[in-house]
Amino acid sequence: MIARGWSDELDRLRDEAGDVTATLARFQQREAERTGIPSLKVGYNKVFGYYIEVTQAHRKKVPPDYLRKQVLKHCERFLTPELKELEGQVLSARERAEALEAQLLAELRDEVAARAPGLLASAAAAAQLDALASLATLARERGYVRPRLAEHTELRVVAGRHPVLDLREGRERFVPNDLRLGGAEGWVHVITGPNMAGKSTYIRQAALIVLLAQTGSFVPAEAAEVGLVDRIFARVGAGDELAQGLSTFMVEMTETANILRHATERSLVILDEVGRGTSTYDGVSLAWAIAEFLHEQVGARTLFATHYHELTGLAASAPGVRNLNVAVEERGAEIFFLHRIVPGAADRSYGIHVARLAGVPAAVLHRAQVILRGLEAGTFGPTARATPEEAPEAQLALFAPVEDPLRTRLEQVDVHRTTPLEALTLLEELKRLADREA
Repeated sequence: MIARGWSDELDRLRDEAGDVTATLARFQQREAERTGIPSLKVGYNKVFGYYIEVTQAHRKKVPPDYLRKQVLKHCERFLTPELKELEGQVLSARERAEALEAQLLAELRDEVAARAPGLLASAAAAAQLDALASLATLARERGYVRPRLAEHTELRVVAGRHPVLDLREGRERFVPNDLRLGGAEGWVHVITGPNMAGKSTYIRQAALIVLLAQTGSFVPAEAAEVGLVDRIFARVGAGDELAQGLSTFMVEMTETANILRHATERSLVILDEVGRGTSTYDGVSLAWAIAEFLHEQVGARTLFATHYHELTGLAASAPGVRNLNVAVEERGAEIFFLHRIVPGAADRSYGIHVARLAGVPAAVLHRAQVILRGLEAGTFGPTARATPEEAPEAQLALFAPVEDPLRTRLEQVDVHRTTPLEALTLLEELKRLADREA
């Protein structure tokens, strides 16, 4: 336990014990030569201590000064006065070394205990420096900015990024997004859009930026102003607790109930697909009522990601509700997720497209398209099957569909980057196209 160099006395005792051990080895060699017994050896056990062992084959060579102590089947054991004296020296040195080592350890322990407050304070300071240095290093390496903390209850983030996904290397570049929540921008944002487009990332990124800001860290954004929050509430993911008799939906509702009972106007609430664990009508009704309660009764800053497009209707009756969606670009039958949050509501979830990306068989995808069209038209029933004209085409069509110039031109327009003057010019162009087609 105690290394060499700590105590001169301990080192001396250890050296003494080591020297005696070497002396015993020399004693054994000398006795073997004196008696002519080459197999003679010195051994040790707790009952007799050190002894000289001679095999029965050399029994007649044992000198008369050997004192017999034990007779075994194949050998006998003896003592000599010189061996007893050496034994005393060895055991004494070892015992004294072990006793001194225990004493030194106890003294060190008492000294450490006496200085515990100072040591703990030093450890706490080192831990704090380590945490701050880590945050500072990350801020410098990843281009984080210092957020402004304020007493108001609004959130303003310019080009915010998810602090974990932003670290990915060799993958698609992370697309930053702005966040304006609270005040004139509304307290509840209903976010719709396709699967995999980035709704969950956006709401979690907002919560993480707030958390980082309030821990004293810089944040992954170009600029950020954070109105202080008292708590961050999150209802995300899907999981059950079967050991406690709780289904996935029960866990979801339990967590949601906790949010509704404890959130305040100072809280930040992020909800991801609340209501999806039950029937469509039940789920939509619950999701609507939950969003309405957060808007009217709680007043908490809320980001609500959902596939229930019906919830976008809340904005018509609730002044503090705003609709956002994740931009998608359609190119023929293909769609491309832009991962950009824009104002307005989405009208599709593109679930079948995502299923195709996941490798679901083509026959299943085609059947799902047929059922979707039937459901949207109100003509699908439990016995409905694909009609011959709905079956997948066996060959390419002879004639390509007629292209609509107006539609093509409109698909090229990015309304969020179009200035008022450009919009007037575009309107004139569309009018000319319409007159030409007429």
